[in-house]
Amino acid sequence: MPLVLAPVGQEMKIVRIAADDKTKKHLANLGLIAEAKITVLSSNGGSAVCIVKDGRLALDRNIASHIFVA
Repeated sequence: MPLVLAPVGQEMKIVRIAADDKTKKHLANLGLIAEAKITVLSSNGGSAVCIVKDGRLALDRNIASHIFVA
């Protein structure tokens, strides 16, 4: 499921990132890669605030809809 639909407060695993190479590289630099664990702290209108590793990230709806979790 896309990250925008992920339940709040539940740790999920990134299974796929459906984006171009430039965006994938940028997300990888932020720690968003396949098999990484991610927890959605809050979701509002498709935007999401997430915990990845020990940091928090705010992702807009466009990026969050291209990150698939399970």
